[in-house]
Amino acid sequence: MKKLLLMALVFAVSFTANAQVETPQPSPLAKMEQKVGLTDVTLEYSRPGVKGRTIFGDLVPYGKLWRTGANANTKVSFSDDVVIEGKTLKAGEYAIFTKPNKDSWEVIFYSDATNWGTPQKWDDSKVAATVSAKVYKMPVKIETFTMLFDDLTSNSAVLGILWESAYVGIKFEVPTDASVAKTIEKTMAGPGPGDYFAAARYYLQEGKDINKAVTWIDKAIEMTKDEPRFWYLRQQSLIHAKAGKKKSAIAAAKASLAGAEKAGNDNYIKMNKDSLKEWGAL
Repeated sequence: MKKLLLMALVFAVSFTANAQVETPQPSPLAKMEQKVGLTDVTLEYSRPGVKGRTIFGDLVPYGKLWRTGANANTKVSFSDDVVIEGKTLKAGEYAIFTKPNKDSWEVIFYSDATNWGTPQKWDDSKVAATVSAKVYKMPVKIETFTMLFDDLTSNSAVLGILWESAYVGIKFEVPTDASVAKTIEKTMAGPGPGDYFAAARYYLQEGKDINKAVTWIDKAIEMTKDEPRFWYLRQQSLIHAKAGKKKSAIAAAKASLAGAEKAGNDNYIKMNKDSLKEWGAL
């Protein structure tokens, strides 16, 4: 009995040790990050090899749903809404499933990217977009399953899928023009109150030109005078105090205190009272 127990223990230890050995994956993981215009696009997929097999029409049957690669879902994510063949795909992450055929592929963007392979239960409500892509015959054989971004412009790119002798490309458009126009409009309109507030607070914290900080925080307060912000007023009081403007510092602190009391913010109530006491106003 002792010998049997010893042998079982040796076997278990041996099995555990072997399980810790790391070996290359037959379908290694790949990850790509691509900037298209101003949109960040990330692609993650596994790369099986041909290995002497017939792929399309055999290993990957025509007309059947395919995981598009190997192992876990092939995933693509977009930082902005994109348009594919006139269909809007919301910003986010998607699994890419396909139904290969000889002359064209059906390409499906599926909102649940957590599956291993294809979903056990297909949910049509999770289909964000379905597009058709023409198959082009490659002049050379592509041994390893490959996906890439090609035909890059400021407003679009093509997601390419290559394997064996087949290539399909899916063009998508990104909202670069709209993003740039929004940035230009904001810049031409000048800094907003938040920009002035952040710059003034930074100058105070870092001991930079306090007179510039006064100018900027005063602009932030002026731009928000219809809806006073007690945290802006708190910074104004500190900046004016640092600049030797005690009277206006006290006025700002009192206004901040009133706003903080109205909002029920105990932290700002205490900070303002402490400052007013320090400056001889309480």
